[in-house]
Amino acid sequence: LVTPAGWPGPRRGADCRPSAGLGCLTVSFLVSLYYNTVLTWVLWYFLNSFQNPLPWGSCPLDLNRTGSAEECQASSPVSYFWYRRTLNVTADVSDSGSIQWRLLACLAASWAVVYVCVIRGIESTGKAIYFTALFPYLVLTIFLIRGLSLPGAVEGLTYLFTPDVSCPRVWLDAATQIFFSLSLAFGGHIAFASYNPPRNNCEKDAVIISLVNSLTSLYASIAMFSVLGFKAANDHGRCLDRNILRLINAFELPDQSVDRDDYAAVLTHLNATQPERVARLGLETCRLEDFLDKSASGTGLAFIIFTEAILHMPGAPGWAVLFFGMLFTLGLSSMFGNMESIITPLLDMGVTHRFVPKEVLTGLACLVCFLSAICFTLQSGNYWLEIFDNYAAPLNLMVFAFFEVVGVAYVYGVQRFSDDIESMTGRRPGLYWQVTWKVVSPLLLLTIFVAYVATLARTPLSYKAWDTQYVWFPSRQEKSYPGWVQAACVLLCFLPILWVPAVALAQLLAAHRRKKDTGRDRCPKL
Repeated sequence: LVTPAGWPGPRRGADCRPSAGLGCLTVSFLVSLYYNTVLTWVLWYFLNSFQNPLPWGSCPLDLNRTGSAEECQASSPVSYFWYRRTLNVTADVSDSGSIQWRLLACLAASWAVVYVCVIRGIESTGKAIYFTALFPYLVLTIFLIRGLSLPGAVEGLTYLFTPDVSCPRVWLDAATQIFFSLSLAFGGHIAFASYNPPRNNCEKDAVIISLVNSLTSLYASIAMFSVLGFKAANDHGRCLDRNILRLINAFELPDQSVDRDDYAAVLTHLNATQPERVARLGLETCRLEDFLDKSASGTGLAFIIFTEAILHMPGAPGWAVLFFGMLFTLGLSSMFGNMESIITPLLDMGVTHRFVPKEVLTGLACLVCFLSAICFTLQSGNYWLEIFDNYAAPLNLMVFAFFEVVGVAYVYGVQRFSDDIESMTGRRPGLYWQVTWKVVSPLLLLTIFVAYVATLARTPLSYKAWDTQYVWFPSRQEKSYPGWVQAACVLLCFLPILWVPAVALAQLLAAHRRKKDTGRDRCPKL
């Protein structure tokens, strides 16, 4: 779909483009709001990484300065730094709390960096991308070399390459993730491709982008999971040590008489001979797989799991600087595409006078995004970011991708589309491409859409709150969204899609008015 965007041919045939284009612009706007908020958190952690020891490595003193903070002791230093020192999160989404000024300052800095990089469009973005695209590869290579040398790396990679393929949710998550990974249906590819020369080999570009994206994801996963395997092995070992200490104290065994390798055999023997005494000890269940399962996704992976793994590595501040510097540059490169998906349509629609410089329009767009994203710097901002992440983009991207595929394959026509590509590349697309456009892609998108809606309908609208008063704290308490928040979730799901019927209705009304005016002009005057 995206490949021939630099060629004017496909733009002639689809009157349905305005609705999908406005919808993609809206999705890009909503995603930019919360995506740059994640960069705000990354920038905050990056700035705090220039300390030794790292601030999330130990609990701070309480108000009386006689001991550690109670909340930190009940959870962990890493969780405390994330939930209290960074987010200062409230216990309920209904309690908005106050603006966290340090996050607001980081948010302003993040949008300022984005503005400087996209100020002149593809001109400035093209220069910045050399660093933002290549630097992460350098850092990933360093992490890969270091990660593979750590104990537990093999277990982490085994966990990575043996997912539970029988679970439908795994396949659904993979399918929806590819939309973000490849930036499908955002409009960024089309915006960037519009700067290509007419004879650009778009087929080669499409294949290279897909391959590089997949190989990069695999490369990054190997680097990350080798480190996560090290953390899981470390946590598993400490769990065994705690159980061993309880056994030694309870059964008055000699010190260091039981090591980690002997623990399973000793426990089996004691369970067979004195099961009642063993049961009263309340030993923890220490399974490496359970600790690997705790390698959460989303924000928890970067700001809790991985930051804790870094603490156990020699020279932790240096690794933290590299890691969060890499995340910031990765996020910046993604923001380039998001902002281009917003600014290019605004320029094409002529929302400003032609004498207004592009730099001014770009600045206004970044300013509007910054002001709109201030809500994420509230104490409840993390809850709202999860709402935007879960409901603003996935469903809408599937719908717009489906409309784009159907529009090109059946409205504009595969034959005309192939003619345009042949004019660009000198080669006509083969049977594989034509079957993919007409059959495979629409069916896959429709299947994913139905499965996603079915999963969404069965999933309760709930969230996990960080509540120090919760009985099972530090586990997060699952709460149902209030009615007004549920209404906001539904609105986010359908807001971008509403452009489709809205534009269609506007076109029908305009056609009806033109027909009416034509009929009036043809009416003979008396």
